Amino acid sequence: MTETVKYRGRLSQIGIYFKKFLRMFVYQSDWKVLPIGAIIAALVTFVIGSNMFVTQEGTTTGTFALTCVCIWNGLFNSIQVVCRERDIVKREHRAGMHISSYVVAHMLYQLLLCALQTIVTILICTLAGVHFPEVGIIFPAGIADVFVTILLVTYSADLMALMISCIVKTTTSAMTVVPFLLIFQLIFSGGLFDLGSASLISAATISHWGMNALSALGQFNSLPMVSLWNMLVQFKDIDLFGYKPLLAILQDIEKNDMVTDFTLWSGSFANNPDYASTVSNMWVCWGAMILLIVIFVVISIIALKFVDRDKR
Repeated sequence: MTETVKYRGRLSQIGIYFKKFLRMFVYQSDWKVLPIGAIIAALVTFVIGSNMFVTQEGTTTGTFALTCVCIWNGLFNSIQVVCRERDIVKREHRAGMHISSYVVAHMLYQLLLCALQTIVTILICTLAGVHFPEVGIIFPAGIADVFVTILLVTYSADLMALMISCIVKTTTSAMTVVPFLLIFQLIFSGGLFDLGSASLISAATISHWGMNALSALGQFNSLPMVSLWNMLVQFKDIDLFGYKPLLAILQDIEKNDMVTDFTLWSGSFANNPDYASTVSNMWVCWGAMILLIVIFVVISIIALKFVDRDKR
C-alpha cells in the first residue's frame, strides 16, 4: 500500500499519511495489537489485580505489572512501522515528502491506537477486580487520572519504539532491540530494586514515572502494609520457656480490633516521597513522560532525515 504525496504542504501531507495509516490498520491487520494487548493485560492483572490499591505490597507489584503491560503494548505498536517501509519513505522523501509530516502523522495515529489500548486495559483491570481510585488528584474522577497516566505510559513507550524504528534499517534489528529496552525499563524503574548510586538513571525511564504516578493515584502512603503482620502470624506459635508471646500479642490486637491500625502503622514506615498524592507530584510525573515523548519525536525526525543516505 504505497502512495505518492501530491501536495507540498506539511499539513496536507499529515492528513494524507494519517489516512494511509488508518487504512493499514484495517487492511494490513494492524488492529491485531488490540486483542493481543488485551490478552497480555488479562494474564497479568487477573493475577495481581485484587490487592492493587488496597495494600502497599499489592500496589507496588500491581503498578509495576500494569506499567510493564503498557510499555509492552507501546513498544510493539510501532517498533517495525517505519523500518518495514523504509524504502518507500526514502523514495517519497526524494519526491517531496516532509519527514516531520510523516512522523507527526504517525504520532496522531499511534495516539489514537494507544487511547484504544488504554480503554481496553482499564476494562480488563476492572474485570480483574482492580479497585481504581474514585477521587482523582488532577481531575475530580479518579478514573480520568488513571486514563491519562496509562495513556502517557503507553504512548511514550510507543514513541520510543517509533524512534528506534526510525533509526534502524531492518525489522530484524528493531526486534533485536526490544528485549534490551524492556529489561532497561524493568530494572531501572526503581520500584522493585534498590538501585543505589544508579538511581539517577531511573529518571530516564518511562516505567519510573509511570509507577510513581499510579502509586500516587492509589494513595500509596496512606495504605496499610500487611507484610509485617503476616510475618508475625507465621511465627505466632514460637514457644519461649513454655510461653507464646507473639500469639498473646496478636490475639490481644485482634481482640481490640486493632489489626487495621497495626497495618496502617507499619505502612507509615514505608512511605515514599515519590508516591506523594499531590498535584505537583502528578504534574512532575506526567511532565517527565511528556518531555520524553518530545525527545523521542525530535530524535525520530532527525534520524529519518538521513534516510536518503541508505546504501541498501
